[in-house]
Formats: sequence, C-alpha cells, structure tokens
Amino acid sequence: MRDENSPDEDARPRRGARSGIDYKALFAVTPSPCMVLGPDLVLADVNEAACQVTGRTRGDLLGQYLFDAFPDNPADPDADGVRNLHASLHRVLRSKERDTMAPMKYDIPVADRPGVFEERWWSAINTPVLGPDGRVEWILHRGEDVTSFILSHPRPRDGGALSDVEAMEVELYARARELKRLNEELSQAHARERQVAVTLQEAMLHSPHLARHQDTAVRYLPAAGSLNVCGDWYEVVDLHEDRFAVAVGDVVGHGLEAAAVMGMLRSALSAVIRAVDGPAKALDVLGLYARYVEGALATTVVQAVVDTRARRILYSSAGHLPPVLLHQDGTCDFLDQATDPPLGARLKHVPRLQADVPYTPGDTFVLYTDGLIERRGEDIDASLQRLTDALARHARHSPERLADALLAQLGVSSGAPDDIALIIIRL
Repeated sequence: MRDENSPDEDARPRRGARSGIDYKALFAVTPSPCMVLGPDLVLADVNEAACQVTGRTRGDLLGQYLFDAFPDNPADPDADGVRNLHASLHRVLRSKERDTMAPMKYDIPVADRPGVFEERWWSAINTPVLGPDGRVEWILHRGEDVTSFILSHPRPRDGGALSDVEAMEVELYARARELKRLNEELSQAHARERQVAVTLQEAMLHSPHLARHQDTAVRYLPAAGSLNVCGDWYEVVDLHEDRFAVAVGDVVGHGLEAAAVMGMLRSALSAVIRAVDGPAKALDVLGLYARYVEGALATTVVQAVVDTRARRILYSSAGHLPPVLLHQDGTCDFLDQATDPPLGARLKHVPRLQADVPYTPGDTFVLYTDGLIERRGEDIDASLQRLTDALARHARHSPERLADALLAQLGVSSGAPDDIALIIIRL
C-alpha cells in the first residue's frame, strides 16, 4: 500500500516532461561553435560561438553558400580545407549518418582585412537532421577551433615532471592521434571494399576537356543503396572552330553491368562526335553501334554542340528528357524540337532530327538524366515544371551553387531511387 504522506506519483517531475524549452536560445548560447546548413550547403543559422571564432556576425553569414563565406586560402598552394569539408558534407547527405573529421587546417578570412587569411586548425563533426520523409533536412556542423593546441608543443619545465595541464594536453593529443589513425584505418578498409566500383566510375567518367570549362558544374549520384557506379553519364568534348560538344545519357538498369554498357556507349559517342558533322549524325552512328552491344537498347541520350562564335546550340535527342536553356531573367526554354526514339527502338534506320537555338552570353545550359526529376506516380509535366521553378529561383547562382541548390530543392541531395547525372554550363 502506498504511504499517504508520499508524493502523488502523477505529481512527481518526470524526465522530459517539462515543456516550453526554448531550443533556439539553447543553440545560441551553446559554447561549441555550431552552424546549420541546408542540403544546398547554404548557412541557415549560426550560434554566437561560431560568430566569435570566425570573427563574423550572423548578418554576414546567414544565407551565404558555405564555401563562398569560407573559401580556401589562395596564398596556400596546399590548401585543401574546402575539398575535405565538401567531401564530408556530401558523405553525410548520401549516408544520412554523422561524419567525424580528422583535425584539419582550414584558414579563414580576416573579417576586416580583405584578402588576408588567418591560419586555423579545426576538429569538426557533421551531423544530419532528418525530416519527416527520412531525407536530410539540415546538417549541424560543429567545428572546434584547436589551432592553439595543434601549434603548441608541450615540453617538461626545466627537465622536471609535466604539470597536470601539460600531462592532460599530451594525453589529449595522443588520443586525437589515435582517433585519427583509427579513422584512417576504417576509411582504408571501406575504400578497399569499393575500390573496383570507384576505379571503374572514375575511369568511365574521366573527361579531360572538362577542366578547360571553368564555368561548368557536374554531379553524379548513383541510385540510393547501389554501388558507386551507374548507367548514367556526362561528357564534354572540345571540337574545332570555337565549338564544344556536351552530352548526357542513361542506360537502362543500375550497377556494374549498366556501367559497363555506359562506358562503351560513352566512349563511342565521344569518338563519333569528333568525326561527323553535328549531333544528329553522331546519334545515327551510335544507334547503329548500340544494336550490337548487349544491354544498350532503349538507352536515351542527348547530344548538343555549342557554337560559341555563332552563339547557338545544335542538339539532337534519342528519347531523352529535354535540356533546359536558363536565361538570366529566370525564364527557361526546353530544347525539345529534335526528339526521336531511344537507341535501337526502330527496326529500320531513319536519320535523326536536329535543331538549333540561339543563346545570350550569361545564359545557363542544363542537361540531366531522369533520376533528377521523375517521381513515382507523378505526371512528367509536373516534374518538368518543378525543375524550371527550381532553376528560376536560383538563376543567378554560379554553376556550382546552382547544382547544389537544384539537388537540394528537388530532394535528391541524399540519394534518389534512380541514378542521376547533371551538367550545368554557364555560356
């Protein structure tokens, strides 16, 4: 029997029962520097500790693309902070799991001295926050400034024993090195498991001419849960007389088999576009070749040639979704006037259609595969409208920012049911 003098069980305070907690206030005063990023890597919130450690205000940072706010130090030829952090954030988007980074050097701009950077070392953890649909809605980036610790080198005083503080620093440093070693071993084991897939992907998607096109962004995302290879591809090829070719294609299926077919078709098209006059003839030849490649039938591909002197785009499509010409005012035109069936769909050879459209310098050319926009049970017109709405909203972004924003707004930053290849070119 319960003691009459004991407190009522229902009246006892329960863990987590208190309501009205101001989580925004808690975030603001958290002593660890924290930033909240959207899937497009734009800063949505920062706490006071982050402002203090970076010498910025919330007004300086909110709404900024992370790597515009914190670029690499141009004076440091070995700077790799952007590359390391970008890779970590995208691992979080793909895996939906926390990613702990090894201590890294990432200099930051001095707020009141343009072009001047200050050496900084950071220990960072990137944590995904999932929305109701299971996708990554936010990334919490916690970056502890460990510059003073890294640059310091504890030594015994006058040859005597270490002080308590020095001993603790040595132990902390040893543990940090051990954690880094374990992380490296784990990464190496994971890399060995995926070595074949990654090597195949890099070999097949290597595009030597892409490096010459600085205003170009590419993205490659295999279907969620698959190996790091797929049947989608992109390609950029420089031609003669102020022309270059750009293509995207989509082989039916996923995994290594689809990737092998993709590699053969991509290589064949890259060679053909150099030898024939125009996209339509290139797809004619590719279609004939595809008949003799197992698994190549029903492949869709769009081939375009950009004439920078005439400021025109020539294009031809084999059953592929139409590329988009995004104008600086946010309006969009679909390149859909030269669409024929996919490769091998016709029993007899019929010359393919070709069309051309003018462009204005500063316009943006967007080519993609169906995984970017198609959703189960949704009409394709609705999918295309969602694409143009997203493009119009971010029309003034650089190609890199536009690519990240597009993937985020279309909900595929952390994976999609189908493969995705995307290429964005500022003309």
